[in-house]
Amino acid sequence: MASSQMFLKIFLLICVFHLSFASRRLNELVQDQSQLLQYHNGPLLYGKISVNLIWYGQFKPSQKAIVSDFITSLSSPTTQTNQPSVATWWKTTEKYYHLTSKKKTTTPRLSLSLGKQILDEKYSLGKSLTSKHLVELASKGEQRNAINVVLTSSDVAVEGFCMSRCGTHGSSASSVGPTKGKSYKFAYIWVGNSEAQCPGQCAWPFHQPMYGPQSPPPLGAPNNDVGLDGMVINLASLLAGTATNPFGNGFFQGAAEAPLEAASACPGVYGKGAYPGYAGNLLVDSATGASYNAKGENGRKYLLPALYDPATSKCSTLV
Repeated sequence: MASSQMFLKIFLLICVFHLSFASRRLNELVQDQSQLLQYHNGPLLYGKISVNLIWYGQFKPSQKAIVSDFITSLSSPTTQTNQPSVATWWKTTEKYYHLTSKKKTTTPRLSLSLGKQILDEKYSLGKSLTSKHLVELASKGEQRNAINVVLTSSDVAVEGFCMSRCGTHGSSASSVGPTKGKSYKFAYIWVGNSEAQCPGQCAWPFHQPMYGPQSPPPLGAPNNDVGLDGMVINLASLLAGTATNPFGNGFFQGAAEAPLEAASACPGVYGKGAYPGYAGNLLVDSATGASYNAKGENGRKYLLPALYDPATSKCSTLV
């Protein structure tokens, strides 16, 4: 019994790296999932939103395609008939919108689409970035009706990366001036490529965990790239958090500076039957042996985290 409790604690320590915000105490991960994430009366993201990708550092064209295809898959109608799909996974976030006070007849639902892709291949801010640097990079994208996603390559060190986080999301005041006399904020996300720095923390379950038992063996990455497939997991989690808690006063549980959100409320869960150290019952590609739970554009396959379903008060998985 003591050993199983110790394993659970170790696993939860690993799962902290898949969460949205930088710092979190271990006991904040042990939550009663029967409780609905509380709505704090803040605005969500509505209407047509462009997801702009800011590539910082060196990425191969094939790596960029993995992420851009994922973004396109979120709202692609062609994936609706190819289940389980990325688009179906994303629909769970729509349930949060039905719980707000906004009128559904006048407010358009959230629709994400791939926006601009900005390249910073010469490391304009160096290879050691602070949180302020991330906001500066995110500001390069359009700040109206957009989510700006900063993606750092495997040779870039970021403040807190691997120590306390794999990525983060937040908001910042727009630098392009006020609208009708009022300032506004834009939402941003940062995700790092952990392949060279901490794959056992930020690319699990595609890599052996850094701590705890080393079996069963890691899962095969669906796009044959441990770093990028790990980035997709973290990006997916952060996108769900951004949509439902974009400015820190939407849906979350716990402290505002370290909240549990739509995806981070379900750490380490990817398929039915998941338990600490086991991602769950997943689909396996017969050709490559890779594990996945969602299909996307251009024949892509992805592994996506479970989302907390406010309608059932449970962690919802595609498979």
